[in-house]
Amino acid sequence: MATGTEPSPPAPANGVHTASRAAIPARHLRTDRWWLAPAGTAAGLFAFIVYSTWRAFANADYYHAPYVSPFYSPCLAENCRTMRGGPNWEIFGSWWGLSPALLILIFPLGFRLTCYYYRKAYYRGFWASPPACAVAEPHKKYTGETRFPLILQNIHRYFFYFAVLVAGVLTYDTALTFRDENYAWGHMGLGTLVFLANIVLIWAYTLSCHSCRHIIGGRLRHFSKHPVRYRLWGWVGKLNERHMLLAWSSLISVAVADFYVFLLASGAITDPRFF
Repeated sequence: MATGTEPSPPAPANGVHTASRAAIPARHLRTDRWWLAPAGTAAGLFAFIVYSTWRAFANADYYHAPYVSPFYSPCLAENCRTMRGGPNWEIFGSWWGLSPALLILIFPLGFRLTCYYYRKAYYRGFWASPPACAVAEPHKKYTGETRFPLILQNIHRYFFYFAVLVAGVLTYDTALTFRDENYAWGHMGLGTLVFLANIVLIWAYTLSCHSCRHIIGGRLRHFSKHPVRYRLWGWVGKLNERHMLLAWSSLISVAVADFYVFLLASGAITDPRFF
């Protein structure tokens, strides 16, 4: 008969286990395929990392009039392809010999890398911290985002401002897609639809950001005194509910837009024109 004085079974060697937690020898009691979600997340992010790295260092096939790859826009170096009316801003001189994509991708990459959803995604998918609900992480202690390098996640709000600027440039690029290959206005091709879908998803993801929601109405004490900001805060809140879906959708759309430009620039396909 149990007397309540029996010694507790030893806790597992790995994972976060304290005296306040149930002393269960098993690492977890889940019988479902809990690993599918983090494995799928890791596979999706890894695939994008491989693709974007290849395209960023390729330094080729990123412009086919009137389309410019979102990975290379705006072009900030002298070694960029000349784009008539496009975002050619030669801020960096001829000394920059690497791909111009490396100058701009740091901003959208930093925004996504520090995004609240993506933190959850790669914490679970790559670092197993934790890999799933009710599954202890394999690390001996948990320090959260209080130490280097994870404390740098706090700069997410600043990357948001850069992300808005990049989205503005991509909006301009989308407007330029209503030209033909001779730069005449009033035309529309399949690429125009690809770019329109991409920019809508980019803006939806950017505006659904938690930092955006906080900037609009997070510090207001009396919503009744700020009806406009309250209305905007409500709209952003609706987008924020779909932040995960928008994060993945925009990640896929920006890769599709870049790949479409690559196919055109490499001569693999031609752009169908509607008018």
